[in-house]
Amino acid sequence: MGSENTIAPIRLAILEADTPVPGIQAKYKSYGGVFTYLFERACAALDPPQPLQSQLTLSFHDIVNDPAAYPDPETIDAVLITGSKYNAFEMDEWIVRLVQYTKRCLEGGRVRVVGVCFGHQIVGRALGAEVGRNTRGWELSVVDHELTEEGKKLFGMDKLSIHQMHRDAVLTFPPGVARLAQTDICPNQAMYVPRRMITVQGHPEFTEDMVREILEMRKYGGIIGDDIFQDGMRRVANKQDGVAVAKVFLKFMRE
Repeated sequence: MGSENTIAPIRLAILEADTPVPGIQAKYKSYGGVFTYLFERACAALDPPQPLQSQLTLSFHDIVNDPAAYPDPETIDAVLITGSKYNAFEMDEWIVRLVQYTKRCLEGGRVRVVGVCFGHQIVGRALGAEVGRNTRGWELSVVDHELTEEGKKLFGMDKLSIHQMHRDAVLTFPPGVARLAQTDICPNQAMYVPRRMITVQGHPEFTEDMVREILEMRKYGGIIGDDIFQDGMRRVANKQDGVAVAKVFLKFMRE
């Protein structure tokens, strides 16, 4: 293996499918900024530690408001589809366009696809899986995941804990994907096809402060009830493995 420093950085396009809540926006500007912070920490946790710029060249694309924001697949090596307050199963023009672009990347076979939460669901939809409301309800805050054998191998751990913030889910497994993780509420927590795609239903990019703000906004906005809010707040400061997941994303993009 050559030194990490001699390898060209991966050109990663972050497809921003939403605008963050006010506190996160003030600090990080956009979800692109949130993922930059995650990958900075992941690069610092490599052995030996690396600066972000040596591993990734990041670009940010507001795909909700600008149909022309999509990068030409020839100019990038990977895309990451962020989370969103929108439903991945809707027929809104921009969501349909995103599904088509995701299919194009997956079928092209060269551009790697990473999906997070809403992005995980978009990849599921692009691969023909059923996406919809989870009848078991919300999954919020730090949640323990049970890893499959493949998941244990890929993540290098026996169990995984990351933040969650969803009520929708990928309800079936598309053919040919490896199942990586499950929880009681949501059996499809992560999917993987080597050198093609990796997705997680949770939010490795979220921190305790971010989730506190989102939980409060959703409670006071009447989106979640007090019992769900209190349950989420009880677990919000639990240890979580977001950086470990981001390290796996980095490794996947280099496969």
